[in-house]
Amino acid sequence: MSTRAHSTIPSTSRDTRVAVISASIRDGRIGPAIAQWVTTTVSQIDTTTDAGVEVDLIDLANVVLPDDSQLYPGGGPRSEVAARIEAADAFVLGTPEYNHSYPASLKRLIDWHYREWMLKPAAIVAYGVHGGHAAIEHLRGVLAELNMVTTRRVLGLPEPWKTLNAGGRFAPDEGTTRRLAGMLAELAWWADVLTEARTSRPFPR
Repeated sequence: MSTRAHSTIPSTSRDTRVAVISASIRDGRIGPAIAQWVTTTVSQIDTTTDAGVEVDLIDLANVVLPDDSQLYPGGGPRSEVAARIEAADAFVLGTPEYNHSYPASLKRLIDWHYREWMLKPAAIVAYGVHGGHAAIEHLRGVLAELNMVTTRRVLGLPEPWKTLNAGGRFAPDEGTTRRLAGMLAELAWWADVLTEARTSRPFPR
């Protein structure tokens, strides 16, 4: 799924590509509703420039990764979503909290890619009974190992299944939506800075 949206980043030669990753693969999951809310909020961010944002929604329930027996450091078969991750300038990771951490589906996606993530920013939207904050903190350490920048602003959603409207859409209060917008604005700033840096001052590998 791809949509066009605006961001607060300075004008560049091309739109910024943001991949929104929906991590849960369970039946009856609320992840798709939250992911749609995130992409809608991205589309509503105001801009004073001509630059825009291309949003790519990656639902892990629809992604088949190679068998883990073929995975080894720095190699392995190229996954079906490797090109989409590589093309992204920034990420929003939408994840539930399972047993005080994030699900295996997201860890497998992370582990199956390396250079595709490097030197890019990520924002985290987590959810659970208590807001998913343990999943957020576990992800920070993993993303740092991949040379990624996690935004200071993150978003934890306590019991989001109680905030679905009659149509099954996630409909939080205005304060929650403002916090998401603030997080996305910070993500856009990092995306602009790191995209320029990767282009003009490649990191020695």
